[in-house]
Amino acid sequence: MTVPTASGPAVRERRWRPPAPFDVVLTLSPHRRGGGDPAWRRTPDGTIWRTSRTPEGPGTLRVTASRGEVLGQAWGPGADWLLDTLPSLLGADDDVAGFAAMLARLTRSGDPRQARAAAFVAGLADRSAGLRIGRSLRVFEALAPAVLEQKVVGREAWRAWRFLMRRYGEPAPGPAPEGMYVIPPPEVWRAIPSWDWHRAGAEAVRGRTIVNAAGHAAKLERTTGGAGSAEADRLLRALPGIGVWTSAEVRQRAHGDPDAPSVGDFHIPGIVGYALTGRKTDDDGMLELLEPFRGHRHRVVRLIELSGVRPPARGPRMAPRDYRAF
Repeated sequence: MTVPTASGPAVRERRWRPPAPFDVVLTLSPHRRGGGDPAWRRTPDGTIWRTSRTPEGPGTLRVTASRGEVLGQAWGPGADWLLDTLPSLLGADDDVAGFAAMLARLTRSGDPRQARAAAFVAGLADRSAGLRIGRSLRVFEALAPAVLEQKVVGREAWRAWRFLMRRYGEPAPGPAPEGMYVIPPPEVWRAIPSWDWHRAGAEAVRGRTIVNAAGHAAKLERTTGGAGSAEADRLLRALPGIGVWTSAEVRQRAHGDPDAPSVGDFHIPGIVGYALTGRKTDDDGMLELLEPFRGHRHRVVRLIELSGVRPPARGPRMAPRDYRAF
């Protein structure tokens, strides 16, 4: 529905009632790229603002939830697309019931180790019952910031993301909070000069990876139309500079894949190992621990991350680098 306004652009609206209570912030927070993300904002009342470059053009989405109902409001050429896909973004297709049934089977499996792990995860799921794994359906939009996050601390990656968004993105349509921008289209990423990658603090390898992926963006986007997460994984990992970690990070967000754990992450294996066994582990150990949860391994990792369970810190934190000084 289009709602005319006395001042400013018309807003498109959609109301959607999820089949079960859910948490808007928990569900949409994976799309946030650090503090000050120009494409994601949460206001004090819990409203989420998000920008996107849809197949129809740039758009701004505002999401609020009250009394079991979600109100989506959107502006810009991509407004209708954003509202049409709003349920998918919020996890309407997420198999939460299947996950609960899996936990129940594992609890009754007769294997004490599996039963303990399943009971622990079930407790975490109860504490974060509003979590859904949603699908943004925008692959390159998830890919560019994921590449910037490769092998660096978050603050370094997010600084680069903010610089490039503000320099090459376009202002968010509608009455979005100040400082919000829409991600540039792939052809703009391909034209970013080397000195601006340097000014952003992203070294040449990450810049080349994004530029090359931008040339294949149309093919990658088609995987959200039915080809699925497995085909997206194959295509993503065929591109130079994109490995298992980046592919998983993209598919978690764009395809809503609950079974795409971030293998190769600096922190996650240790966190998962400590939460499930009391001892840190590596990628192989993490995958072994997650194997009983196959089909929902990313969801289990997400629940563990949300729990706040962490191994004791030992040694200094990894410091962010600044390539602009090189």
